[in-house]
This record gives sequence, structure tokens and C-alpha cells, in this order.
Amino acid sequence: MSAATPSLQSVAFSEATLARFAREVAKYPPDQKQSAVMACLSIVQQEQGWVSPAAEQGVADILGMPVMAVHEVTTFYNMYNQQPVGRFKLNVCTNLPCALRDGEHALQHLERRLGIQKGQTTADGLFTLQQSECLGACADSPVLLVNDRHMCSFMSTDKLDQLIDGLRAATKEEA
Repeated sequence: MSAATPSLQSVAFSEATLARFAREVAKYPPDQKQSAVMACLSIVQQEQGWVSPAAEQGVADILGMPVMAVHEVTTFYNMYNQQPVGRFKLNVCTNLPCALRDGEHALQHLERRLGIQKGQTTADGLFTLQQSECLGACADSPVLLVNDRHMCSFMSTDKLDQLIDGLRAATKEEA
């Protein structure tokens, strides 16, 4: 028995998003526009917070490449969120140098403090906690990355608590 699989609908991108894609694609020769895939996925994530399967299909359509090739990029790099995440995504390095300098302990402390396990998001939608491979700051371990942009070094339990308290306070000030 074979059932036809419905084709995945791609997301309709805004004119502003399409213009951003076009600027990235223009950086490459016309026959190599697929080289802009990472930049286009980053744009999607900046605007939507994550890269949905429909967005992958849309990027594939625009770049003229198989959706599986786009999905392979999305799943290979941990900077692309494959599901919605909290306002603050915390990637804690647990690779060997960080693990030897309390990286695992930092992750466990955040799990207890936030009341979630790695890979989960807090009920208030503020924090998503993720385990990460090497963040390239081994001498500063343990380290974590906030929202794929802000590196935090030498993260003792006190510094972790200060970070969480500071992020929560900043959110309250905005409200």
C-alpha cells in the first residue's frame, strides 16, 4: 500500500526578507547561488526565531536546490533552531576541555535553577537550555553562548545565577 505524501508547502517570505536573500545571493556567481544557503537560513532565524520545515522548503525553492540539502545544513549546525526556542537560548559547552573545568556542572546547575532539562524551554518561554559542542574558548571554560551571539566565560555557579537574574531583570524592565 503506497500513500502519496503531500508536498511540503513553503513559507511565503516578506518582500523585505526576499530583498535580504537577494543581497546574499548576489555575492556569488549565478551558478553558485546555493552558496548563500547559510546566510538565508540565518535571515530566516533572525526574523522568525527558528527554521521551520516550511522555511527550509522556501529557501530551497529560492536557491534552486533540494530541500534535503537545505535540511542537511539546518541539522548540521547547532546555530539553527529547528523548533521554537525561548527568548534566551543558552548553549553550554560540555566538550572535553569545558567538561574538565566544570562544564557539565554548569549545565546541571542551570537545569536545576531553571527547572528544565537540556533541550527544553521554561514554561514562561524565557529560557531554552542546550548542550553544545566546542565553542572555541577552551581557555575560558566553562563557557556558554547566549542567543548564538554573546560568549560568557569562566561561568561559576555564582556567575550563572547572576546571568539568569540579569536576563530576567532586563525582561521585566522592558515590560
